[in-house]
Amino acid sequence: MTDSDLREAQRPLKEAYEADPEAARVTLTATGDTVDATSCSVEVGEAVYEAELHEGAGGSGTAACSGDLLLGALAACSQLTAQAVIENFGVDADAAVRVEGDLDLRGTMGVADVPVGFQDIRLDVTLSGDLDPETAASIRDATERFCVVYRTLVESPDVATEWTFE
Repeated sequence: MTDSDLREAQRPLKEAYEADPEAARVTLTATGDTVDATSCSVEVGEAVYEAELHEGAGGSGTAACSGDLLLGALAACSQLTAQAVIENFGVDADAAVRVEGDLDLRGTMGVADVPVGFQDIRLDVTLSGDLDPETAASIRDATERFCVVYRTLVESPDVATEWTFE
C-alpha cells in the first residue's frame, strides 16, 4: 500500500470518527479455553493461538507463553504503527522492531516475595532510510503517541475482573 492509498483508506474513517465519536469506540475480545493443566488455546480476532506455561513454570517450551504473547502484541502494534506513520509522512524509510522483557519466575511460582510480571520491557525500533534527525524524531514521537499497546502499557488502565462460580 502506498502512502496515498493509506491516507485515502483512512480519510473516510477519520471523517466518520470526527462526525460521530461513538463510531470510533470498539471492543476487542480474546477468549481462552483449557487444553490441559499447562496449555490453552486463545482466540484473538480471527486467529486461534496455542499458549502454555513458560518452560520455567512447568510448560513444555513448545508454544508461546502469555509473556511472549504480550511482548508480541507490543512488537506488532509498534511495527504496524511505525509503518503507518512512515507512510503518512510520505518518506522512504523502513522500521524494524524488537521487544524484550525481563521477569523473575520466582514471583509467578510463589517461591519468593518478588513482583509477578515484567520488571523491565525494552522496545527497540530501528529506522532505516534517508531520514534527517528531525523527521526520525517525529516518526518516533508519533509512533509512541498512537501505538495502542505501547500507550496501554505506559498509562496502565484500570482492569476490572469478574469471576463466576458455577
